[in-house]
Amino acid sequence: MRLSPVAALCLPLCLGFALSGQNAPKGADAGIDTSQQEARFSGSVTQVNVLYTVTDKKGRFVTDLTVNDFEVIENKKPQFIQQFTAEADLPLRLALLVDTSNSVRTQFRFEQQAAIRFMNDVMRARQDRMLLMSFDAVPELITDLSSDMQVLEKGVNSMRPGGGTALFDAIYTAAKDKLMLDQPREKFRRAMILISDGEDTQSHFTRDQALEMAQKADTVIYAISTNTTRDEKEGDLVLKYLTEETGGQAFFPFKVEDLDQSFENIANELRHQYNIFYHPDPLKTDGLYHPITVRVKTRKDLIVKARKGYYAPKL
Repeated sequence: MRLSPVAALCLPLCLGFALSGQNAPKGADAGIDTSQQEARFSGSVTQVNVLYTVTDKKGRFVTDLTVNDFEVIENKKPQFIQQFTAEADLPLRLALLVDTSNSVRTQFRFEQQAAIRFMNDVMRARQDRMLLMSFDAVPELITDLSSDMQVLEKGVNSMRPGGGTALFDAIYTAAKDKLMLDQPREKFRRAMILISDGEDTQSHFTRDQALEMAQKADTVIYAISTNTTRDEKEGDLVLKYLTEETGGQAFFPFKVEDLDQSFENIANELRHQYNIFYHPDPLKTDGLYHPITVRVKTRKDLIVKARKGYYAPKL
C-alpha cells in the first residue's frame, strides 16, 4: 500500500522511554536490575507508531482498507495521520518467553515441540530474528536475537522446568534490554509471545511496570495460557490484561495439543497488520501515558485491535 504524501517529511521515531517516576522495587540482590533510569532524547518532534489488526465479527482479517478508512483519537481530538502502510513483510523482532516453573512441568515437552514448529513457520531467513528467554525464579536469556533456526531449536530443547515464576521480570527484561535497543524501531515489528499460566510468585517488578516497559519498546504481547483446566484463574486475567493493553491477544487452548493452533493464529496476525504514524496534537513531552483510540470510521462492523496508548518522551 502506498505511503501518504507527507511520509517523506516524517522524522524518525523518538517515543520516549522515560519511566513515570515509580519507586524501584526491592530485590536488586537477586540479579535483577530494578533501576529505572530516565532516557533523554534530542529532536523537537515526537512521532507515535501504532501497529494494529482489523477483523470482521467472525475474526477474519480485513486487509484492503486505506488511510481514509481510519481515524486516530487522542485527548478526544482526531489526529492527522502522517504515514500509513499495510505491513505484510515488515521484518520481525520476536521474543519467545517460556514459563519453566514447576506449574508447567507435565506439558513442558509438548510446549517445546509446538514452539519449534511455530519458529519454523513464522521465521524468514535473514529477515526475522527471535530471542528465547525462560523464566522460573529468575528470567534467563537462552538465545539472543538470532535468525539461525538450528541455534533457536537448540535453545528451546535446552530448557528445563523447575523453580518459582518471575513472569513480570521476564517481560521487563526482554523489552528493556533487547527489543527496545534494536534500531531503527519503525523498521521492525516487535512482538513478545508468552507461554505461561500467568501466575507470578517471585518478580521484583510489578505487572504494570512490565507492561509499561513493553509499551515503551513498541512491543505487542501475545500469550498462550498453559492453564488447561478452563476454570478462569487470576493468571488468565493477567494474560488478557497484558495482551489487550498492547494490541495483542491471549489464547486459551482446551488441551495442550491445541497449542499449534494458537501459534498459527499468532503467526497469521503478525502478517496482517496496518501501521500508522502521527505527530500528537497538542504535543506533550511530559513522560506520561497518553491513551489513544484507533478505529475504522467508514465501517462500524469491523474490530480494531491496537495498543491503547503510548508514553511520551520527557524532554
